[in-house]
Amino acid sequence: MQNFRGTFVNKNRDAWVEINLANLEHNVLKIKEFLKNNCSNHSDMPELFAVVKADAYGHGSIMCAPVLIACGVTYFGVASIDEGIELRENKIDKPILVLGASPLWAFENALKYDIELSIFNEEHIESANQLFKRLNKKLKVHIKLDTGMNRIGIEKNEASAFIKKVLNCDFIDLRGIFTHFADVENKELFKRQICEFEEIIKPYNNELKSKKVKIHCLNSPGIFSYPEYSFDMVRMGVIMWGLSPYLNNPLNLPKMLPVMGLKARITNIHTLKANDGISYGHTYIAPCDKKVVTIPIGYADGVARALSGKISAGLNGKIIKQIGRITMDQMMFDASEVECAEGDIVELLGENNKEDSIDSWAKKLDTINYELTCRLKMRLPRIYVR
Repeated sequence: MQNFRGTFVNKNRDAWVEINLANLEHNVLKIKEFLKNNCSNHSDMPELFAVVKADAYGHGSIMCAPVLIACGVTYFGVASIDEGIELRENKIDKPILVLGASPLWAFENALKYDIELSIFNEEHIESANQLFKRLNKKLKVHIKLDTGMNRIGIEKNEASAFIKKVLNCDFIDLRGIFTHFADVENKELFKRQICEFEEIIKPYNNELKSKKVKIHCLNSPGIFSYPEYSFDMVRMGVIMWGLSPYLNNPLNLPKMLPVMGLKARITNIHTLKANDGISYGHTYIAPCDKKVVTIPIGYADGVARALSGKISAGLNGKIIKQIGRITMDQMMFDASEVECAEGDIVELLGENNKEDSIDSWAKKLDTINYELTCRLKMRLPRIYVR
């Protein structure tokens, strides 16, 4: 197995996550095409902001970032200054914004590595002032407005004064103003948030435009539901990875391709006798003799124990069912109907498993697909293919 650079990166373990960079490119180009066709009220296409926090939702930010840049991405979003520093140390030179709150004591590192920060209180302004006095360098910032997410951000009744103050600060380099939506599928809530956002920034529109301050608010579901609110930039998250951003009411999205696969090689084949149980607790009892294959992936790799007995995999062109409890490092499948040998590849996620996907796993666990892709980054090496 080789990644697209031709180097072997999976030397000591027969289990891996496979990242298809061609599919990532396909998805971003589809998003661009959609925006081009649906943002007719804009004189220019909105810039593409790629959210690569949590190691690009488990896909590997360092390896994916160059592909995203080649596709036209002009901005990156991370969750912490450390994630931004990692990109900088790997020669990613595009603007990087920390979407979450950053500790005041770390602002200097943001300045050092040219990383933009989200600000939303007086302490942030004062810290930027102190840095300017000491280093004679302006901190690059985006003002975060809280329009209903109620997580972080400056609240509506304080927002106007805050924006005016930042605009008048000669020690701050204001690069953007943004908000985040709590539930795009809830039209009433979305409209309430977008109206509040527009109301707050309206008095400053001309000044923000003259200073080239970027206005941005749309996340993945927002891009496809309300492209008319693209403003200067849109933030692509889960849709880049071929994951549906909709929990309840999927729309007719452009055809997206899954970027992440999950594979392992068979490490053991044996016969489970009729009436014998398998794995902890013997939750599965064989009704007849069964051919069982074992693979070296378990819940410590991010495949939840709660999926025990509920998932399938592809093996040599056929679907096999997982049986017994998933253990920390291994799981077993019923391969009675498949010709196979030790070393053959079992595909838990990917094009050769038509019965399961990260979305079906999420439904079985009552969670969201990208929580699961983030979990799969624990111990599994990444193989990058193209």
